[in-house]
Amino acid sequence: MLMTALNFKAKSLKSEDFSWMIGGAQGSGVDTSANIFAKAAAQGGLQVYGNREYYSNIKGEHSYFRVRLSKVVVRSHVDRVDMLATFDDETAVRHAWEVQTDGAIIYDPSLGGNSIDNIPTIEANVLKRLYSKLDANSLPHTVEGVLEAARRNGVHIYSIPYVELLKKVGDQVGETSLSSLTKMTNVMAVAASFALLGYPQEQVNEAIRKQFKSKPKAAEMNVATIAATYDYVRQKYNGGFGYKLEPIPMTEKRILLRGSTTVGIAKILAGCRLQTYYPITPASDESEYLEAHENIDLETVINNEVASMRGAVAVVQTEDEIAAVTMAVGGALTGTRASTSTSGPGFSLMAEGIGWSGINEVPLVVTLYQRGGPSTGLPTRHEQGDLRFALHIGHGDFPRMVLASGDLEEMFYDVPKSFNYAERYQLPVIHIVDKAMANSDMTYKMFDPSLAKIERGQLITGMVSGHEDGYFDRFKETTSGVSTRPAIGTKGGIYWNTGDEHDERGHISEDPANRMMMMEKRMRKLDLAAKEIPLEEKIHFFGPKDASITIVSWGSTKGAILDAMRALDTDGISVNFLQIRLIQPFPTEYVKDVLSHAKQVVDVEMNYSGQLGGVIREMTCVPIERYIVKYNGRPMSSEEIYGAVKQIAEGSATNRIVLKNGT
Repeated sequence: MLMTALNFKAKSLKSEDFSWMIGGAQGSGVDTSANIFAKAAAQGGLQVYGNREYYSNIKGEHSYFRVRLSKVVVRSHVDRVDMLATFDDETAVRHAWEVQTDGAIIYDPSLGGNSIDNIPTIEANVLKRLYSKLDANSLPHTVEGVLEAARRNGVHIYSIPYVELLKKVGDQVGETSLSSLTKMTNVMAVAASFALLGYPQEQVNEAIRKQFKSKPKAAEMNVATIAATYDYVRQKYNGGFGYKLEPIPMTEKRILLRGSTTVGIAKILAGCRLQTYYPITPASDESEYLEAHENIDLETVINNEVASMRGAVAVVQTEDEIAAVTMAVGGALTGTRASTSTSGPGFSLMAEGIGWSGINEVPLVVTLYQRGGPSTGLPTRHEQGDLRFALHIGHGDFPRMVLASGDLEEMFYDVPKSFNYAERYQLPVIHIVDKAMANSDMTYKMFDPSLAKIERGQLITGMVSGHEDGYFDRFKETTSGVSTRPAIGTKGGIYWNTGDEHDERGHISEDPANRMMMMEKRMRKLDLAAKEIPLEEKIHFFGPKDASITIVSWGSTKGAILDAMRALDTDGISVNFLQIRLIQPFPTEYVKDVLSHAKQVVDVEMNYSGQLGGVIREMTCVPIERYIVKYNGRPMSSEEIYGAVKQIAEGSATNRIVLKNGT
């Protein structure tokens, strides 16, 4: 059973869970540490949610990782920290203030005298805030001063002499190089955390061996480090403090996944065989995963028949995003399922290529990982600022579909949907995710690959018959707007592709009657998609229909909203949630019906302007007067949404609430 002290501060969630954080300089093993912690907890039957925050440099700047554990499903992070594991001075001085009363900080006692002025990676405005806090408490500008402030707030401080313990481990395993030993400091911080929580050492050892399965010698050195740390904590701290973490029985098979990995796995399963990209954060992680797993041997369902899939995914790193999108379009013309993945600035460069795929009716999938903008903006931080751009990218009118996932499970099933939509309606599909989902980890009940069926639409891959001259009316006008599509190289299927307006065979034409026919033909596809796609693929609705407050949102705010709703329900505040997933074509009638009958509507978004709220008003004529927004580059926590919605329910809120939490 998972137990906590449950004496949270005002407006924190009323649930039994535990929030752990580790931080350090980028390149020092923070990500690895969090992976080990999350895996060990997940192996013990605990539900896990983790999110990673990092600066836009390769090495040296500060990064941190939150991992939240619970007996019940958790879908978001919380702002409070129950335990902070540090192995550098910057993590301690930045995050000690977030640790709640009765929480814990693990630190290296050799760093206590360090002046915060000598930490080169802390920005001037952050230093100013630190000075103000320390001066208000008459404390020195040192690590120890920050820790003393935490002590006064009722936080337990645990010193772990990392180097001293690592030297003992070196003596045991025969390793004399201190630089090699200090690489395990991050693992020691994880081990100290679990030891203080009384969590079984065997679970941590198993997680270590999985993390380093390709490096058995390193794995065993880390296991020895864990043993030494557990022994030290047992002897000095009598086993731990007030929080206890114990494994619980698992009644189902679960998987612990990261967002970018989820999309990569789903693309393989969806039959994607060409992925192009130019390196850009946070999209690159997905392509790098595909590069590491190019060889394929699996079974899937294609056009309702089980088929064996053996081969490889061609992953190509191009010279820029213009080349990436046009190469993916070229692959799609051959009948290959092709995609490209990018983020804000790269998506800007793809505008003309996406328009070319629109006028040539090419089934293209673009995975858009939103991040903070404009321009380079916040390269490694979170935002939902690209919705309007995705809806209107490219000059002129052409059909495109925009599908927004809200969590990793939706990402897994939305990827094959995106390819199916692209081929069924022969148009570009923009699958919107974001940095918060790309860099989050979560435990899920095992996904069902059989639900990821492949539908290839009106694609001809054999020989075209009935055309004696060998030419084909690729863009033939149809009632649906969708024409038969032969792959390039198909015998009897010759036609032309051009960026100009063209006739049914692809020849350039500026005739006004032809222009009207072709424009109307292409745009009819959106009407067809709106009619054919089931409602459950367009929206999700949570909570009672007659709730006093209706939240409307999209994308990664979903998890924080659902977690906040659970806490609000315990307070007797009735809330429902309309999650809009298919944003082009927009589910106008359903959204209009829900919102026009709602008692009070609140739009929740991770951008400045409330972009979805504007789209809703444009499409339904339903005005939204209340907004909860956030645009500081950090994702919304469930605590923030809980507090904001509670203010609205109590009648003490302004019409626009701006959330500001985050370090």
